[in-house]
Parts: sequence; C-alpha cells; structure tokens
Amino acid sequence: MKSKYIIPIIASSLMILSSCDDNLMEWGKDPEHGEVTGAELPLALVEKISRYEPLKNYSDFPLGNGIGISLYMSDPAYRKIVNENFDEVTPGYEMKHGAMVNSKGEINFTNVDAFIEATKSAGLKVFGHTLIWHSNQSAGYLNGIIAPTVIPGSSGTNVLDLTPIKNGTFTGWARNNPGKGITTVASSGLTSTSAAIQLASSASSSAAYSLQLTSPNVPIVAGHNYEISFYIKSDVAGKGRISFNASLTNQYPYKDWFSTGASWTEAFATTSSWQQVKIKLAPGDFKAGSTAFQFNLDLGYLPNVTYLIDANTLAVVDLDAATGPVNLLSNGNFNSGITGWSRANGAADALSAAGASNAYEGSGAMKIVNAANNPTEQWRTQIQSTFTSTLVAGKSYKVSYMIRSEAAGSVRCSTTPSSLANYQGDQTTSTTWKLIEWPITAKGGETGLSFDIGGVAGTYYIDNVLVTDGSSGGGGPTAPVTIEKTEAEKTKIIGDAMTDWISKMITHYKTSVFSWDVLNEPMKEDGTLRDGSEGDTAADYFSWVKYLGKDYAVTAFKLARQYGNPTDKLFINDYNLESRLDKCDGLIEYVKYIEGKGATVDGIGTQMHIGLTTDKDKIVQMFQKLAASGKLIKISELDVRLGTATPTVAQQASQAEMYQYVIDMYKKHIPVPQQYGITIWGVSDNSKEHEYWLPNESPNLWDANYVRKHAYKGTADGLAGKDVSLGFSGELVKP
Repeated sequence: MKSKYIIPIIASSLMILSSCDDNLMEWGKDPEHGEVTGAELPLALVEKISRYEPLKNYSDFPLGNGIGISLYMSDPAYRKIVNENFDEVTPGYEMKHGAMVNSKGEINFTNVDAFIEATKSAGLKVFGHTLIWHSNQSAGYLNGIIAPTVIPGSSGTNVLDLTPIKNGTFTGWARNNPGKGITTVASSGLTSTSAAIQLASSASSSAAYSLQLTSPNVPIVAGHNYEISFYIKSDVAGKGRISFNASLTNQYPYKDWFSTGASWTEAFATTSSWQQVKIKLAPGDFKAGSTAFQFNLDLGYLPNVTYLIDANTLAVVDLDAATGPVNLLSNGNFNSGITGWSRANGAADALSAAGASNAYEGSGAMKIVNAANNPTEQWRTQIQSTFTSTLVAGKSYKVSYMIRSEAAGSVRCSTTPSSLANYQGDQTTSTTWKLIEWPITAKGGETGLSFDIGGVAGTYYIDNVLVTDGSSGGGGPTAPVTIEKTEAEKTKIIGDAMTDWISKMITHYKTSVFSWDVLNEPMKEDGTLRDGSEGDTAADYFSWVKYLGKDYAVTAFKLARQYGNPTDKLFINDYNLESRLDKCDGLIEYVKYIEGKGATVDGIGTQMHIGLTTDKDKIVQMFQKLAASGKLIKISELDVRLGTATPTVAQQASQAEMYQYVIDMYKKHIPVPQQYGITIWGVSDNSKEHEYWLPNESPNLWDANYVRKHAYKGTADGLAGKDVSLGFSGELVKP
C-alpha cells in the first residue's frame, strides 16, 4: 500500500512570500532522508535537497568517504549517513603506521578489526590507507631501531691498564702464541675512533692455545667477586675461550660466556658482528692464599680466522670494591622504585616507576610524562629529590644521569630551593639512552635536585642519577660506548621494518581489504621525488626513501602484491596534482619507473583538496594526463574548502558548482574502464571532524548539524549526469 503526501499548490506562493521570513517553513519534507533546515538557503532549494536519494544511488562507480573510525563507531547519526550514502570507506588515520605500530614495533589490530566487522555488517568496502608515507609514522620506533647502539660501561672501575694495548707495546701482556700476529689496529674497534686488538690464527691452528694473549697479574682481594668482559668479532666464524693460570681451582672453566642464561660450554662462538663476552669469578673459584691471577684469551681453535677485540671495553672489575663517589641522592638507580622522588609540578600521573625493560640498567627507572609543550616554562612538569646533605658554598659538584625519550624531547636540571637554584641549559633527548653531565659550583645551602621536563611534550625515562663532590674512592662505572650504525646497516634495518609492516598488514586484512594506497605523497611540488631532505621536524615524521632510496616504492608494491590477493588494486596517491601539473607529470613518470623495476601499480589517486578559486582548466589538464597513463584513476580525498565556518548562500552555491564540475570532468576525461571511483574526504563540517583538518573551512556535504548542504545536490547531480531535481513533481510518493 502506498500513501501520498500532497504538497498544496498554494505552497509555491507561500514560499515566495516567506522568503524574507526568519522562520523557515517545514513543508514537503522527505521523511526517508531526514530533517533539512538549509540554514539561509531558499525554501525551494531546501525542498529539492530533501528529496534527493542517497548519493550512491546516482553513481556508476564506487563512491567512497574518508572517515574517522572513532566517530563511525561512536556516533550513530554519523554512521547512518556513511552507511546510507557510500559504497566504500577510507580510514583517514587509523590504518597508518603511526596509529597501529607502538614504540616496540608491535602492531595492534584491535580497533581496525572491530571497525571492519562493523563495515561488513553495513555492506561497505574498506580502502586501506596508507601503507607507506612520511607522516603519521611510528617515528619513535623507526628512529630507535637505527639509532646508535649504546653499550653500558663496565660494572665498576677497570683494574686493567689498557695503555699498553692502545699504544701497541703490550707491556705487561704476553703474546705467548701469536699465530699470524697479535697487534693493535687503529679505528677498528666498536667505534670509528677506538682501537682494537687484532689476533690472527695460522693456517695450521687447531688447539685453543695456538693463538694466545695473556694478561698482566690482576690483584685479588679475598672474598671479592670479579667480572671479565670484552667485545669481540671475527672475519669468519670463529671460536674462543678464556683460561687462567694456576691461581684458579679450574683453569679451563665452562661458562655461560655471553651471560644470557644459556648452558655452560667449553668455548664461545664468534661471528662478524660484535658480541660481548662477560663472565664472573666467585671467591670460591680462587685457590686459598692467591693474591693475583692472570687470564688467557685463547683463540686458536680454528685456522685462518682474524679476531678483533675492542681495546676500550676490555675490562676486569672488582665487583665488591668501593662503589665510587658517594651519591648525594639516596635512590638514584631506581632499584627501589621511585622512593625519594616526588612531583612538584605537572599532572597527577606525571611521575611513575618504570620496570627493568625501560631501565638503562638494573631493575628500574623513573618515568616522567609531560603532556604539553612549554618551551620557556620547563618547570611546568618538575620532579624532585632531596640531597642526603646540603651543598657547601664554593664547592664543585657533578650531576650526571642517563635519559631517553619516546620521541625527540628536552630536559634540564635545576637545584632547589628556587632562591638558590642553579639551572642547567636545555638538553636534547632522543629514543637512545644518553649520558648527560652537569658540573656546578654550589651557592651553599642547596637541598635537592629537580628534573624540569615541561619544555617538550612526551614520555621520558631517567636512570643512574648521580650527584657527587668526587669524594670516596674506587671510581665508578665507566662511560657508555656509543656505536653509530653504518648506512648499509640502516638500509637493511629499515628494509626489514618495511617488510614486517607491509607483510603483516596485507596478510591480516587479506580477506577484508582488497584495495590499498601502497604509497602516499612521494613527490615534491616541483615533480621530483622526495629524498628525506625536506626538513620536517614533526614527531611522527619518518622518511623511508632517505634510507631505502628511489626503489623504496618498488619494494613496497612488490611486498603488497606478494602478500595480498592477485586481484587487489594497489594505488599510488598524491596531492596538488591539479594545481602543479609538473608534479602530476613527475608522479606519472615515477609510476613508469616503478613498473620498469618489475612492480605493478594498478592505479593513481589524486587527492583534490581544492577551493573555489582552483583553476578549472588545470583540473581538466590533470585528468587528461592521468587518463593517458592508462591506469585506474581515483579521486581519493575530494573536498572543497570555503575559508569560513559561516558561508553565505552564494558561497554554498559556488561550492556545489565546484563539486559538480570536478565530477563532470572526471566522468568526461577519464575513460569508464579507468574510473575506479571518487572518495569524498569527510562527512560534515562538525568540529569533531576538523580538529586538525581544515577547521572553520566548511568543506563537506553536510553541515555541522549533519544537515545536507547545497554541495550535496551538486555532488548528486554530478554523479547522475543531470539536475536530478528537474524530475521532481509536486507530490512525494513513498511506500
């Protein structure tokens, strides 16, 4: 049965008479498609817009929408608009590397999985956006895995004098069985500036002692524990051990050589990568009455192997010796949690204890979270501890600490109270542990130390805080060694990270996502390829091309094809192609380059974030160039900004005309077989959608109250290829 809603003939005259009335009449509304207020739009236009069907009903190709997952899942009105009007959805942020990969490189699929299940129920397809970009990346993780390796110093003062090793004289050391030679070589250690001991086995070498370097006598203190450690590598697979003179009860002990909890063995294996050998000797390992011991580096097991031992980190430490300078802070190593530390300024959750996994060494560290950037008010987040005794006027002290942050950050120290404060200059921090030292001369009466973290928002970890005047003996832990990775090492690490990310994403969504933006925004405005030199300082910026080179896109497309379905559609996507035709040309040429290297690019996305003054002739030229590529062409992020949150009737009409023009030209110049479809970027002008993107620009098809705008009609007419409203009669028939 059908019911009819008859629009009275007199309504037309009433509409004209009421055009200046502030109270718009509610008449002829389409109950199926919801309330239409139209703001200041003429009533006749409001009536027309209300009677349009959902947008997808007018489209011959997939019509998409760029959405926010959280809004889609939490806002029923928003979700209803998306479900009714579109065939496909593109998450604006939530499928990007920065949203899904944490600081440890782990991918969290939970939110996107729930979203995809919801879209399946609504009959929507999901377009994956985006696998590789330079923004919205988990940059803290990516920069962290290529950051310099920080090797902790020895556990205490090194009792070995390494001078004879470093100068090559080996005074006090015995090269008993030198094989092909035992020498010191410059710039061959852990760092580019450190020396190494080079030990080369002969062609006939077969016994451990066939290549042997013996240490000087090491004094023994009865009842003390000792640790021997060094870093070693070899040009080919090697094998070695540490043996001892007669001062030990067992001169050839089996050990867990790398202190990893592995089984005890006679010898350790070496590779072309640096490894730390570290063993401990307990008081019971020494014969009664022994006052010194010697150890042998036995590397003669295998022939024709050349070993390198870093000359700076070969150490023997008395683990029970005086622990070094007296620390004026009672809990500087945080092995007792954050006892003795308190929050002076900052959010309630600014200070907490971190476990061993986030410590520089030991069982804990201090975690500080600063929520906002206050570059000139570092004290806004401030953590303090009290000295065990006040500082003495004129006396020199040294503050030192280890610090890292989850992204680029800043820290400074100050002393308390504020009336006696000394201030350290701002110190930069990164994802790599950094030793910071600050010498001060006391004013007298200072009672404590503050960490001022308020300058740069982020999460910080602090460990091994030491405040000393240099008294007491025995030294302390030696400084850590920082090892820079080579460019080749960085390339491999980032390449592996790309493989891990793309393979896991594509595999996980293989049965639910069949189209992807594999590469987003690779081109500069002049049409040349980005190269990582753009100078972007955003915390989530990471340049894949900087480390992988021009072929990074080749690798990305090959990986997406390898792990996906044969019929998946893989796109490259960029912006301003309609305003910079040289950029459009450059992108097309880059697609040719990618395919020339054996990868396949199915489509090109042109974002089209445009305004009312965008050059229409260039829009046509762009479509013509893209069509000539032979690829699928997608308008991937279409919106038309107005530059105001309160557009006039004329501006809304111009916006509608621009939406319609773009769609008309797409359909005219892109052959039907190449028309992948159009995605409108965003649903409404509601501020919830525009906190970061085009705030107060009114770029969308629905207004801030989810009411259809004039642009809705322009879009529908463009999709339909005609003014749909010309077919409306004076009566509205509904089932």
